[in-house]
Parts: sequence; C-alpha cells; structure tokens
Amino acid sequence: MSGHSKWSTIKHKKGAADAKRGKIFTRIIKEMTVAARLGGGDVNGNPRLRAAVAEAKANNMPKDNVERAIKRGTGEIEGVTYEEVTYEGYGPGGVALLVEAMTDNTNRTTPEIRHMFEKAGGNMGTPGSVRFQFDRKGYFAIEKKAVDEDKLMELVLEAGADDLQTDDPDTYEVFTSPEAFEQVRQTLEKNNIPTVEAKLGQIPSNYVKLDEQKAKAMMRLLEMLDDHDDVQNVWSNFDIPEELLESA
Repeated sequence: MSGHSKWSTIKHKKGAADAKRGKIFTRIIKEMTVAARLGGGDVNGNPRLRAAVAEAKANNMPKDNVERAIKRGTGEIEGVTYEEVTYEGYGPGGVALLVEAMTDNTNRTTPEIRHMFEKAGGNMGTPGSVRFQFDRKGYFAIEKKAVDEDKLMELVLEAGADDLQTDDPDTYEVFTSPEAFEQVRQTLEKNNIPTVEAKLGQIPSNYVKLDEQKAKAMMRLLEMLDDHDDVQNVWSNFDIPEELLESA
C-alpha cells in the first residue's frame, strides 16, 4: 500500500502513537462538533455525526469526550466555531494532495498552508483541481500479529468491507464504503481485534512514484502539514520505496 495511510502506519510503528493520539482526538472532536452543529446531535439521524462517533470509538476515545464534543456542536456547551476548508494542490513530483482543515481564522490558516506547499516545491491549486483523483472510503489498519488473515478476511467481508490488502509485511489494510464503516468497526470490536488506525478518508485512485530526492521533500511536507494545529487530514497519492518510509 502506498500513500498517506502507509505513512501514518509507519509513524505508529516508530512509537509516535502516544504523541499522535492527542492530535487524533483533537481532529475527531472537531469533526463531531461540526457534524453536530450542521446536522444536530442525534447520532441516528445524522450520518456524518454517526461516522465521526464510530471513528472515535475505533480510536478508543472516552465516552465523556464524545458527549462534550456533541454538546459543543449543538450549543449546549460554549465552544469555538470552526469553519471547514479543504486545500487542494500538488507536492513534489506532481503528487496530488487534499488537505482538510478546520479553523477559526482562514485568513491565518490559508497563507500558512500555501507557504508549506511552496516551501516543499509544490503549489496550492484551485478547488476541484485534484479531488477527482480520490474516492471517499473507510480505512482500518490492523497489525498482522493480532489476527489470522483468513479469519480477518471472513469477518470484514461478511460485515460489508470492500477489500482486504496484505501488501505490507506487518499490517493488514481494510477498505470499506462510508456506509459500511460502522458495521466493520463493530465487528472488529466484538472480536477483540485492535486497530492501529481507523478513519473515514479520501483514498487515491492512482499513485505517483517518486525518486529519493522528491520522496524526502514529500515527507517533509507531510510532516509540516501533520503538525499544523488546524489540519484535520492529509490525503495524497505518493508511492515511494518502503525503506525511505522506514527511515523517515
């Protein structure tokens, strides 16, 4: 598997999981808050909120955090109002990037994200310039030592998953439609199968291979974007050698 999902999994393996958990929780809390503000706090009647809550559960977020985020969105608790914005553009070597952000100040966030693109040798594009290269899907990463492949395949496919990929030497990757994400999450939970990563995201339909120089520049760009407080998710279609990811 190539691309940003692979990059995230590598970072978990390298011991960054605890440091990243705070960022993961912040991202999901923002998503739940905005989903509740736009569609109401009823999980059953708000598909976007239902998906966000499912992702929160898949990442072992405490119930109190979930409830507070929803109440902020519905106005029962005061909180910051975030605006959603998606930046599209190209990184080193023509790699397509979707950067999903939630910000209380686009006048601050937009030039900061543009500067990161330009610093890495890329450029920010116009809305729609790269989105067509991605499909919205559910994604789970599961360590191979946690479960037998045949058992996992039977469980997730029966739960409605689209595909199980085993290319990575240490990790299974499960892809679902957005609608099947919650059912697959519940199936994994019931069978005590832990996830390294679980999210709804934008999966690329094709990949761009990078040489070593451009790959290193791409990884620097991803690091900068990942570390930005307003960035929710980064989706990209890069394909680089395993050893470069491992050494990042």
